[in-house]
Amino acid sequence: MTDHPSPEDAANSADLPGDGGRITIDLDALAANWRALDARLSDDAECGAAVKADCYGLGSDDGLVALWTAGCRTFFVATPQEGQATRARLPDATIYILNGLYPGASEFYAGHGLRPVLGSPEEVAEWRGFIAGQSAPPPAGLHVDTGISRLGLSLDEARTVASDPASGFSPDMVMSHMACADMPDHPMNGQQLGRFREACALFPDARRSLANSASIFLDRDYHFDLARPGITLYGASASQLPQARLRPVVTLESRILQVHELKRGETIGYGATFTAPADMRVAMVAAGYADGYLRASGSTDEKRGADAWIAGYRLPILGRVSMDMSAFDVSAVPPDVARRGDFVELFGANIPIDETAACAGTIGYELLTGLGRRFSRRYLPVRSARGTG
Repeated sequence: MTDHPSPEDAANSADLPGDGGRITIDLDALAANWRALDARLSDDAECGAAVKADCYGLGSDDGLVALWTAGCRTFFVATPQEGQATRARLPDATIYILNGLYPGASEFYAGHGLRPVLGSPEEVAEWRGFIAGQSAPPPAGLHVDTGISRLGLSLDEARTVASDPASGFSPDMVMSHMACADMPDHPMNGQQLGRFREACALFPDARRSLANSASIFLDRDYHFDLARPGITLYGASASQLPQARLRPVVTLESRILQVHELKRGETIGYGATFTAPADMRVAMVAAGYADGYLRASGSTDEKRGADAWIAGYRLPILGRVSMDMSAFDVSAVPPDVARRGDFVELFGANIPIDETAACAGTIGYELLTGLGRRFSRRYLPVRSARGTG
């Protein structure tokens, strides 16, 4: 695991001379968010964690250990390779593979203690063939589609699986995925809940998992036995409900390269999309779309873009985001506050990640998982734990 700096060192370090930016990941906030979600669940429900895509871009090694320290024991990843890496870090965890069973990979799954979430009749048939004759067949989950129409067996296909008790396969978990849980009043939520109950009745001995991040903030009817929150763990919102945003986990900052004057009527950036309405002071910041700061975050004369932040001041973006840099208005900031070499926050505690994502026409998931590798990463350690019993 990464050697963590102290919180003070991580917050105040001048960084290396070559660092154009820094990504600070608050592992204590990640652990606290998991505990907060766990506390929202019904008393008999377990809180797992979706840790796919390198813990949503945070860094899987550190994120996994923080979640385990908080008390999480069941983890969901997308691919068998992610599962293998998770097993190497957490030898005692329960690990499900959400993408299901890859062709010819049953031995790999079983050898690493990975549980495929079978999502098609073909996957069920291949797994049945693999476990045939085994006295202690390895466990696997079953994915039933209730309306999102991505992966999963139809209800009729699930009935066919359930009606063949001689097959030797009985899922240890039945899951489905919500399509509109981020919109609490959407009628599809209730429809999916009803279909999921019907699917679960076919496999009464299996654990039931329906709740993603947003579903945890719906009625407790959606919690069932095992929740699998993702994006809310990492500090972004998964729901329109205001209480669905927990502690920010990731802060993205970048260094000011230069401060210069922009005269009234002058344009800035590719395409000359922004024209200065008055004399302005501009800070050129070393963050661009190569770093995961999306091009669509920029502004035009007709459209306001994203903001940055420094020392209590919001900084509107000016013009297009380039590959390696972006321009921000520092006209209202004292000259001794925004100087060459200083850092501005692009999102974090002062600029919510969901706000920055909305300005780019996207969601926090894309920002987190798309952060580039040119910026240094620093991890603030977990300072409290629920215990590991």
